Amino acid sequence: MEFDLAGLAIMALALGAGAIVKGATGMGLPLVALPVLTTFFGLQHAVGLMCVPLIFTNAWQVWRFRKAGRDDRMAFLPLFLVGGAIGIGLGTWALTSLPERALVLTLGIILLCYVALRLAAPHFVVGPLLARRAGPLFGMGGGVLQGATGISAPIGVTFIHAMAMDREAHVFAVSAMFLLYSVVQLPALAVAGVMQGQWLIEGVMALLPILIFMPLGQAIASKLSRKAFDRMILIFLGLIGLKMVLGL
Repeated sequence: MEFDLAGLAIMALALGAGAIVKGATGMGLPLVALPVLTTFFGLQHAVGLMCVPLIFTNAWQVWRFRKAGRDDRMAFLPLFLVGGAIGIGLGTWALTSLPERALVLTLGIILLCYVALRLAAPHFVVGPLLARRAGPLFGMGGGVLQGATGISAPIGVTFIHAMAMDREAHVFAVSAMFLLYSVVQLPALAVAGVMQGQWLIEGVMALLPILIFMPLGQAIASKLSRKAFDRMILIFLGLIGLKMVLGL
């Protein structure tokens, strides 16, 4: 499929904007870029194209914040990721079989309710014990959403954000989640007969604007306080929820 220079520029800007948000918050690349890519390519193509950028960027962030992986609060993460891997398989089936609007609407409402809860009760926190017990369920839910739509933040990031970790621990946990989801999603798409070789090549090409703009987001985040970072995540989650509810 061929596109004019204006279309390619728009896609590059979408990837660049997503990379800035990703560098600053540890998430946001698919949330910003996927709607634009879906407009040009369609959902299945866009999800497949994003696999390579998501694997690369999240592997880098896991390595960059690897010291946070030794934090005691990461005890929830292994079973959370196992649940996510199972969910990816279910979500990939849904991508090829089911309509997504009702699910996306429901998740958008849930996300907005979470943001409202954090604003009304800012000291609400998911503790370590609850995180270990509920982690597999939320990991699976995030995996289902990732497999079905290419976007897992409304469940996965919301759960991790509720644990109120500092920035480095937050980014490590979120990046580990996205990395696992993407690594599992790539072969799942191939088994489902969805993935095409050309999409992998396009994914490699998509790394160029991402590599240019992602360090800018990291520089911005380095100047934020813990409170400002928390507010940025809440604003971002709220915008995601509104987008889902309104179907934009």
